[in-house]
Amino acid sequence: MDALNGKRLVILGMARQGTALARFAVGVGAYVTISDLRPAAALLGPDASAWAAGLPADRLRFVLGEHPLSLLDDCDLLAISGGVSIDAPLVVEAQRRGIPLTNDSIEFARRAPAPLVGITGSAGKTTTTALVGRMGQMSGRRTWVGGNIGRPLISDLAEMSAGDLIIMELSSFQLEIWEDLSPAIAAVLNITPNHLDRHKTMDHYTAAKANILRHQGPEGVAVLSADDPGALGLREEVRGRLRLFSRRSPVEDGAFVDGNRIWLCGPEGRRALCAVSDIRLRGGHNVLNVLAAAALAEAVGVPDEAIVEGIRTFAGVPHRLETVRELDGVKYINDSIATAPERALAALAAYDEPIILLAGGRDKNMVWDEWARQVGQRVKRVVLFGELAEPLAKQLRGVNVIRVETLAEAVYVAQAEAAAGDIVLLSPGGTSFDSYSDFAERGEHFRLLVGDL
Repeated sequence: MDALNGKRLVILGMARQGTALARFAVGVGAYVTISDLRPAAALLGPDASAWAAGLPADRLRFVLGEHPLSLLDDCDLLAISGGVSIDAPLVVEAQRRGIPLTNDSIEFARRAPAPLVGITGSAGKTTTTALVGRMGQMSGRRTWVGGNIGRPLISDLAEMSAGDLIIMELSSFQLEIWEDLSPAIAAVLNITPNHLDRHKTMDHYTAAKANILRHQGPEGVAVLSADDPGALGLREEVRGRLRLFSRRSPVEDGAFVDGNRIWLCGPEGRRALCAVSDIRLRGGHNVLNVLAAAALAEAVGVPDEAIVEGIRTFAGVPHRLETVRELDGVKYINDSIATAPERALAALAAYDEPIILLAGGRDKNMVWDEWARQVGQRVKRVVLFGELAEPLAKQLRGVNVIRVETLAEAVYVAQAEAAAGDIVLLSPGGTSFDSYSDFAERGEHFRLLVGDL
């Protein structure tokens, strides 16, 4: 019998993570109340409610348009989706009453039938997660990839078995309430300022990330960047085997670059995998992602030949330095996933061509000084859009800046400004929430706009 059987579970947030957990919990016998601040008219249309089809009505109810405190009456467990802050009044009251917090990632991790590979970081986690998945697929093992990206893994739990590979991307929003468990194999790619509108301080943000390692046992494997002070600073949290990855120098256990080749080393010795030039992804940051993926894949038993094949065949993930189109000698690049200044700077570093940069969106209480300095030195023209347009324009004094209201306007202006050999790069640096539901919707809109040029 599942631990949720007979429990009264309240879920805050009716996005994909919350609805996936609701469906699972009802299926194992829980009584579920799902609540969202959006009204019923926005959520319970024919398409939005399709996920609930076939579920017993006596075990599922909706409270929409508000999060009343009465939700906590007779509540055994409160699940919060990624978009719900632990500082929300209902969550604070639940903690005061001693009601445990959970989310879909926690409930999945407690039930995962195979050792879980968990990946977090301020940047690169989606690419690294997808690449480990590709390496697993190349090995012939059934491989599941999800978590903070794609389909919530709890939706496929019934189909999984002990011999599978399970790779999970984990955000700080998910990890901040992980209190007594961590993935068996875990990576922290980097820790740089991000989501400070939610976490308030770097200490709180780092503490959330550290939960991916904090509860491992001596049999666990932790993979950290030797080149990133934030990630390397968590080495004191490691309870089991520590593996490192580095572009700068060899490491004793992990993956590194030496002599323009990618190497793996550990108890089995040191061996070369492939040339750095075999990596199809652009940018030095992606070399680090490849190294992290190789160290993780080896730790979970993927053979070297599958790791190499994964490296050579992986072309990237949607919305991350994705070439959308080349028109009149101009390449249009979709990097909508860049929702922090550091991510946008990594995109700039990936290209030698003249760049027309599309930047903007909504801020996360980030520091933009270094971004402004490098943009001023590196970018041919900046087109600013969204809520960030005005504050970023003030940061870019003396830079050739064009301000517009929308992404559509930004694309049309960029086309008019671009010449053959230029790159038009959507790498916003800000979130999408001023105009879109998420970065993927923004990236899809960019694709459509460019396709219509």
